[in-house]
Amino acid sequence: MSGQLKKNGIWESYKPMILLLIGIVAGSIIGLIYGERAIVLKPFGQIFLNLMFTAVVPLVFFSLASSIAKMSNMKRLGKILRNILGIFCITGMFAAIIIIIIVRIYPPAQGVVMDFGEYVQPEKANLLDQLVKALTVGDFNLILSKNAMLPLIIFAMTFGYCVSAVNKAKGVTTSALVDVLDMCSEVFMKMISIIMLYAPIGLGAYFAALIGQFGADLLGAYARAILMFYPICIIYFLTAFTGYAYYAGGKKGVKLFYKNIFPVVLTSLATQSSVATLPTNFESGKKIGVPEDISSITLPLGATIHMDGTALTTLMKIAFLFGIFNMEFTGIGTWATAIAISVMSGVVISGIPGGGMMGSLIIVAFYGFNPEVIPIIVTIGILTDAMATMINATGDCVASMMVARRVEGKGWMEKSIENSEELKVDTIV
Repeated sequence: MSGQLKKNGIWESYKPMILLLIGIVAGSIIGLIYGERAIVLKPFGQIFLNLMFTAVVPLVFFSLASSIAKMSNMKRLGKILRNILGIFCITGMFAAIIIIIIVRIYPPAQGVVMDFGEYVQPEKANLLDQLVKALTVGDFNLILSKNAMLPLIIFAMTFGYCVSAVNKAKGVTTSALVDVLDMCSEVFMKMISIIMLYAPIGLGAYFAALIGQFGADLLGAYARAILMFYPICIIYFLTAFTGYAYYAGGKKGVKLFYKNIFPVVLTSLATQSSVATLPTNFESGKKIGVPEDISSITLPLGATIHMDGTALTTLMKIAFLFGIFNMEFTGIGTWATAIAISVMSGVVISGIPGGGMMGSLIIVAFYGFNPEVIPIIVTIGILTDAMATMINATGDCVASMMVARRVEGKGWMEKSIENSEELKVDTIV
């Protein structure tokens, strides 16, 4: 009976990913068998893309705005948030730099060139003009588009902050508007989950057309990308996170991190969601000794905007697209742009199972790639989602340790040990 329960638990945890992979594998087989005749299935894939396009903008707005609007206690919160965002950005950029080095040595799509039409590079402008176009739009209606994801993110976060500030001015901790934003966020999350029920069929149909058109070269490129991604994540976990934990609390920090992090590892791999891992992360943070007010802000915010695993995946996608369009992934400007996109993509897709679609929209819109490549890089996200989410979720925990060190001082862990009999016993043992 116990074995049966375990089997059911594994199936329920991995069911979406398994069904997606079944759909993609089935579509690939159809494409290999029927060749170019399989292109007739492409409209069924386009339906899925169109459904996602219509839901992604309101989802991003409401999820970010509601998260920021619910924050309170601005003075300490400000100090915590500054350190949270600084640590998140530093660790995200570090992860991005590591994978840029690796993909330069071992390109994930080397030798694979597919004809998606001629690549049209976006019109060049000076640096300030590019910055303006990347971060803002000229009219409100323009922000309600998948082509303006970065301005939308900034607008949503600013809107949420203003709601929180107005509530504070009125002396209330919440309001009807906060409840509406929160409810709308849940509604669109539900809508995405409903759309994803069609994903195995939609992506399967798209892949039947892709494989029918481009053959087995695409599958070989995927195998190359995945074989390099999983070892990268494991090495990053063991090296970078050990260093972060040591910075946060020395040898005690490393010991307590590894003693308590594996429930978070298993939960994140099973659920593929930083949000679903939050309860386990809260428990691990408590056992490590992270102050409650720090963990209660860092962990939920990290589940929304933490980006270590996302940075690794996003850079893999960008390098993959540069490869299939036979473009050189070189130059400080190219790398800096890719790092910036990888960090910003974390705001959109962390904490949302299968949310690689949203980050893919940013990549395609920013670089001007043919939108037909979206299913290709979405599949990279599917194949790497579990491992990337594990890096995101466990990274939230170690980031909360670093925030505690920055906010409470170098001796924060000793204070926690003195105030906790359980931690005191662990340290003595």
